[in-house]
Amino acid sequence: MQNKEHLTSSLYPQILLLLGISGIFLGCAQYSTGRLSVGYHNLTAKYNAYVIARDKMKEADIALRKNRKEDYNQLLPILSPLDSVEARSVDALLQDVIKKASLVPDRHQNSRWVDNALVLIGRARLYKGQFTDGIETLRYVNAKGRDEEDKHEGLIWLMRAYVETKDYNSALSVAEFLRSQPLNDENTRNYYLVKAYLHQQKQEYPLALGILEETFNLMPKNEETARIHFAAAQMYDLLDKPKAANLHYEAVAKNRPSYDLGFFANMNALQNAALTDATISTEGGFKRMLNDRKNSDLRDRLYYSMGVIETRKKNYSKAIQFFQKSVQQTTTNTTQVPYTYLEMAKVYYDKLQNYELAKAYFDSSLILLPPNSPQFQKVNERKDVLDEFVKQITTIRTEDSLQRLSQMNPATLDKFLDGLIENEIAEQERKVKEAEKLVAQAQAMSTNSVDFDGNPADRFVLYNAVAVNTGKMEFRQRWGNRTLEDDWRRSAKVATLLTQTDNITPVATQKPTGNVPLVGSDLSKMTKDSPDWKAKKDALYRNIPLRKQELEASNQRIEDAYYKLGKIYKFSLEEPENAVKTFEKTLARFPNSNYKPEIYYLLYLTVSKSTQEGWKEKLLAEYPNSSYTRLLTKNNGTIAASGNLELEAIKDYEKILALYQINNYSEAYAQLEMAIVTYAGSKMEDKYAVLRIYLLGKLQGREAYLKALNSFIKDYPTSTLLPRVREVLEAQQSTTVKKNG
Repeated sequence: MQNKEHLTSSLYPQILLLLGISGIFLGCAQYSTGRLSVGYHNLTAKYNAYVIARDKMKEADIALRKNRKEDYNQLLPILSPLDSVEARSVDALLQDVIKKASLVPDRHQNSRWVDNALVLIGRARLYKGQFTDGIETLRYVNAKGRDEEDKHEGLIWLMRAYVETKDYNSALSVAEFLRSQPLNDENTRNYYLVKAYLHQQKQEYPLALGILEETFNLMPKNEETARIHFAAAQMYDLLDKPKAANLHYEAVAKNRPSYDLGFFANMNALQNAALTDATISTEGGFKRMLNDRKNSDLRDRLYYSMGVIETRKKNYSKAIQFFQKSVQQTTTNTTQVPYTYLEMAKVYYDKLQNYELAKAYFDSSLILLPPNSPQFQKVNERKDVLDEFVKQITTIRTEDSLQRLSQMNPATLDKFLDGLIENEIAEQERKVKEAEKLVAQAQAMSTNSVDFDGNPADRFVLYNAVAVNTGKMEFRQRWGNRTLEDDWRRSAKVATLLTQTDNITPVATQKPTGNVPLVGSDLSKMTKDSPDWKAKKDALYRNIPLRKQELEASNQRIEDAYYKLGKIYKFSLEEPENAVKTFEKTLARFPNSNYKPEIYYLLYLTVSKSTQEGWKEKLLAEYPNSSYTRLLTKNNGTIAASGNLELEAIKDYEKILALYQINNYSEAYAQLEMAIVTYAGSKMEDKYAVLRIYLLGKLQGREAYLKALNSFIKDYPTSTLLPRVREVLEAQQSTTVKKNG
């Protein structure tokens, strides 16, 4: 009995200690609301999970900012887009963020850091491109979160996610809710930035700028603020407000910018100053920056800006000179080159109407432009149009040149063709000497072990990316797009010789001419009156329309080219004045043209209202029974014989659909644009509109396709095709989300 009492008394303290420890752990359960439990989980969640995840996220942000390569030729986004490809470099950090932050909701449900941790998880998912998961996480924070400020932070990131996925309506809904909430200073700043970013992405620049102007006072002085000032300045430039833009370019320097950011801000400010003050000399204003050795690899951009200034001052020849200097000054970084080529193309096209050179520079720009740049799709679209445009222009010029040759007397023509061959031989000999010089230069550089990090001008030409690209462009201008094959020079491009004399872009005629040596060693060895010389001259003769049948075929090619050129002006380039001039020239040169009734109709649709009646009367008088006449026959403002109209609409729709099915998209689109005007109000109108959607997708890409789908839903709310269009749009939007995710 005594032993039992002694045993019990000795175990009593241990039992008490065990019960006390058990009470502590039971009190620290993650679902307990006890003060001890909450305090324990707050402490553990913060320092064992949340703080580590937060610091990893900051580390990832710093790394992404450091690795980011800005393209100052483009409008900088106010917030850097969330790019899953770029985020691969910090994937390990983002995985750590998710892993550590997930511990908080898993093990510390009663702590105050659950909402913060979930926001971090949502952010990391967005960075990795997992937008669906990220959006669901952030929406959960808003639905189940306990802290209002954390919920506001989650909603701001949710709005950002909607902007990145281009779901602007949802983003605006979140923004409208947040507008009525009492946000703290940090959330207020971030809300304004995301809201401004939203309007910038929608190209609503005045709204974006209005928000930014109220936000800069809330932002610290750092490189990110400098970057946003630069973006604001660019938007003011787009709105043609150079003075307002310069205020922000000057603010860049006050916010600790990187060297490149400060350089481009100074350069753009100087460019605006030169444009607003005619007394500022371009060369004088840029001289200091050109002479600064730190800008040696940025001189191409400086000369580009000088060219832009001269373009706006209408000094086009001087602008071209500066653009050429820009290309020549390019070193190892060729990112500026495509934009320089693009500006040269615009000058040649819009200002100098030299369409052949414009096409060549558009082609070169397209080769080097990043496929994801905003200009790429526009340049690609313009290039396709210009390809067809230049084809018609060169057809007209070449056939005119050949017809002029056909009018020469035989002796003069024979002497002229001999001169062409002699000039070609001389040109090829010059090129051979240049090639030999380059080979000798390369051999000398190899022997002397030249350091290629030296002066770019001293490099072997094939080590110079710009020189190589220039060579490719010149090759395409002269020879066109050639496949890799033996003896490609021997393909009978005889018309090249004929058109060069008239300073015309080379074009091949449609006649076979046989294998005739044109260039290279065989050509240089030819002598007058030799068999090769005679064979070459015979090939040239065969391209000249000397007989009546050949002359008629040549005239038909010219007539077809003028007709197609007029339609390109009207439908593709949207230049009605040039379309009218071209159609009128077609009628003047070919008064019996088979295209005459259609041209009358196109002129009626194109000219001003004051002169429409004249073309209508011509069509009614000369072609009373044509389909185009029936389209213009009206009764009390409505088209007569509506049944016939519907039949015509169906017939034309089938023709355009056939063009679409054989991939002739340009011609199909041109005819469709005319048909939509013609059959407005008919039962086929919505079908034409749907076909237009598909053609826009083929010709202008995904963005134009989605825009057209949305427009159809708005313009044809009662169409029987509406459910199908909605289905296609939803499928496309779902595909976009999956790709981003």
